[in-house]
Amino acid sequence: MKNISVIGSGTMGNGIAHTFAQFGYQVSLVDINLDALGRAIATITKNLERQIAKGTLTEEAKEATLANITTVTDLQAGVENADLIVEAATENIELKLKIFKDLDQFAKPEAILASNTSSISITQIASVTNRGDKVIGMHFMNPVPVMKLVEVIRGYATSDDTTFQIMELSKVISKIPVEVNDYPGFVANRILMPMINEAIYTLYEGVAGVDEIDTVMKLGMAHPMGPLQLADFIGLDVCLAILNVLNRGFGNPKYAPCPLLVNMVMAGKKGIKTGEGFYDYSNGVKEAKVATKFTPNP
Repeated sequence: MKNISVIGSGTMGNGIAHTFAQFGYQVSLVDINLDALGRAIATITKNLERQIAKGTLTEEAKEATLANITTVTDLQAGVENADLIVEAATENIELKLKIFKDLDQFAKPEAILASNTSSISITQIASVTNRGDKVIGMHFMNPVPVMKLVEVIRGYATSDDTTFQIMELSKVISKIPVEVNDYPGFVANRILMPMINEAIYTLYEGVAGVDEIDTVMKLGMAHPMGPLQLADFIGLDVCLAILNVLNRGFGNPKYAPCPLLVNMVMAGKKGIKTGEGFYDYSNGVKEAKVATKFTPNP
């Protein structure tokens, strides 16, 4: 594989593009929004400069990485020469199905189609293509250039050859791939999201405050980040979407999202991306916890 296309230039997409480009792959970063592409390149540049400041990258390597990335607004033009296409669009099933239908039409027959989905069925995504054996999940962790794990998700029809290629490619870009099967939430989010949801319920029921909950989990469980701060980092809307996938997929009420999470997302309080979630980020840094308006009386 030499040519990689990444669909979506948001947080995950630009991180995936950054990583492949840094390892010498030619990357087409595809997004219909030209301004979003500009922001993505600015983010990648900033992150490369951070690596230089830490002494893990040279100026020459930074320039080579940026030179390996081409931004494209036309989907067909952006994927027609790709050996691997990694979709990193919003966690919305209808959008992903539309993208994969188009990718199946525009990509060369031998191209592998991967999704960075964190919870949506790879089997369902593959069902809208005519190459189910070449559709796979490639779930990177955020921030992509730093985090080592890649969940490699086999759909029902994913071939051994496709799985082998993606496992080996993940190693080439200095990641540690873990093969998992296609069930709601896979491994990472099937375990992580109920924990975050329970932390939100603990706040909702008045057991403790935001800072207290996060402090207990950091100091008591050796978590580098408390679950409520982590939810802000992931995006409360993303957490809600994943919990809804788990709830629908298993039909088990233990996955039902906390009403406080639902209300916060409806109110537009989605975490770092909106400047406010369980904490206040309006000044560009995490500050004192935000008082919740939806916590019932104990």
